[in-house]
Amino acid sequence: MKMRHLAMLAALLVAAWLALFGDKTPNGGASAAVDRSTSAQKSPAQRDVATAAPGDVSGDALSHSSSGSGHKPKADITVLALRNRAELIGGASSSDGTSLFGAQSWTPPPLPVKALPPPAPTAPALPFTYLGKKREDTTWEVYLARGDTTLIVHDKSMIEGTYRVESIKPPSLTLTYLPLNQSQTLQIGDAD
Repeated sequence: MKMRHLAMLAALLVAAWLALFGDKTPNGGASAAVDRSTSAQKSPAQRDVATAAPGDVSGDALSHSSSGSGHKPKADITVLALRNRAELIGGASSSDGTSLFGAQSWTPPPLPVKALPPPAPTAPALPFTYLGKKREDTTWEVYLARGDTTLIVHDKSMIEGTYRVESIKPPSLTLTYLPLNQSQTLQIGDAD
């Protein structure tokens, strides 16, 4: 065995001896955790000490309870009732009325919503269906259907006072919606 092992064994034996045969008398200076005596049973001097603020126990309060024997009496320690946090530190609010320790949001406030102007009116979808086309000399003739009606249109012709044919250049037919003066195209296929 090494010297270190012998020292540890000796320390273990000393600790075991103290645990078994050591002084086991209770400490006479310990006080109860809670003062269960009623105020009627206490002397007036003891009531003064019990009602004094913590840390405010002065020689004055203790001198009332001394019996003149020359030693200081043991002060009765009492556990005071818990007080509400708001009562102790107030509302903990700043000068502007907001709570110092309240929840805070770091999200920026939403931007004000601006009322968008109504969208500009647009021409309705073309009500025509392409049926076919024919070329005679240098001009095109296009056949369109609207419901049960078949229409034959040429360059610069008017359709029911609402549409004007601007140009016929395969693969598209360009029309103008007259109430809004908006141009629209209709696919008519390649020139054959």
